[in-house]
Order: sequence, then structure tokens, then C-alpha cells
Amino acid sequence: MTDATESSRTDGAETFLQTTRTSYDAIAKDYAAQFPAGGWHPLDRTLISAFAELVTERGKAPVADLGSGPGHVTGLLDGLGVPAFGVDLSPAMVALARDTYPQLRFHVGSMTSLDLPDATLGGILALYSTIHVPDAHLPTVCAEFQRTLQPGGHALLAFQTSEAPGQMHLPERFGHEIDLDYYWRTPEQITAVLEEAGLELVATVRREPAGEEKRARAFVLARRPDDGT
Repeated sequence: MTDATESSRTDGAETFLQTTRTSYDAIAKDYAAQFPAGGWHPLDRTLISAFAELVTERGKAPVADLGSGPGHVTGLLDGLGVPAFGVDLSPAMVALARDTYPQLRFHVGSMTSLDLPDATLGGILALYSTIHVPDAHLPTVCAEFQRTLQPGGHALLAFQTSEAPGQMHLPERFGHEIDLDYYWRTPEQITAVLEEAGLELVATVRREPAGEEKRARAFVLARRPDDGT
């Protein structure tokens, strides 16, 4: 890889990270009000509970909720006995989460470069947080999942999906000017990138839109293989 190519990718990462951070800082309070704690679809809650059981049966290694937003899913994991902490790109979101769940740990960070040691996480949860990551940077994110997971650790991703890949740009939300790109991917796309990073597929689930949802939801559960497997 040439220095010019590497520089271009770095610049691209900084651009989408900055626009995503600024956008969620602007809408943090409205977003938290729109999506309160406990508003999960029953199937979503069941899958999160299954994930919690998988990671706790292997021990008490910490679990990272990546893209933790106002902290509700981190709080749910904590209630299920998971030693969870939250990471979010938006300082405003992190501040909200700390206010709402003062007993839990939240910090500002990026999935593209996790400030975490190798092989220390029992699990990773990324619910609707990879949807803002451009295709070019998704392999880096999945490689970070593989790097930070312990052997045997699980990662659960959730995202809006469609029959074919797509992209949408949103310039406004909740009356605020923003600059957000959304990427719709199929479970097969996500699985391929996870496997390329060294993780193995455990399960995929797809459910149709419910209530005011406009797109189907997909869940992909993967794991880092045990040592020697």
C-alpha cells in the first residue's frame, strides 16, 4: 500500500468520524427521548439476553457496548449480570449515559481504533452502530472486534437491512442540521467481512419492520475461534 493510499484512507476515516460525532452531539437529547429505555422489540430483547448468557457462561470478562448512545443497552446488559461498559463516538451521548447510569462506565471512542488491549473482551455488542461506517472502513472495524475479543468471545451486531445494499444521506433530524450517511447491508455482507477478519458465524436472524420501523432488522452473531481451533 502506498503512503498516498494510506493517507487517503486515514483522511476518509477522520471525515466520517467527525461528521457522525458532530451529528449525534446535535441530536443526543432528542434521540434519547425518542428511544427510551425498555422500548425494545421482544425479539431484540430475547437475542440480547441470549448474547448475555453466551458471554457470562464463559466467565466475567468485560463486554463492550459499542455505539452505546444514551446507555440503555449497556444498562440492560448490566441488569442481566453482564459486566458491561459503553463506548460512543459522541461526547454528548456519553454525557447522557453517565448521567442516566452513574454506576456504569462510559467513554468516548471509535470502533475503528478501540482504546482497549488485545484479547480482553468477553463480548462485543454493536447495535445499529455500524450503519454509519463506510464500506471501505468496515474491515478495520471488524478487525478491531477480532483483536479485542478473547478466544471464544462473541460479537452481536444489529443493523437495518434490505434485499440489496443501499445508502442514504440525512441532512436533518429532530429539527437539527446534521450530516449523516447510512449504509444498508445484507447479513451476508456483514458475515463476509467478519469472517475475513477471523471471526466465525454463529447465527443470523432477520425480522420484518414493526410499528413505525421502515426497514427490516438483521442480527449477526459471530465469535472469535478458541485457541487452536
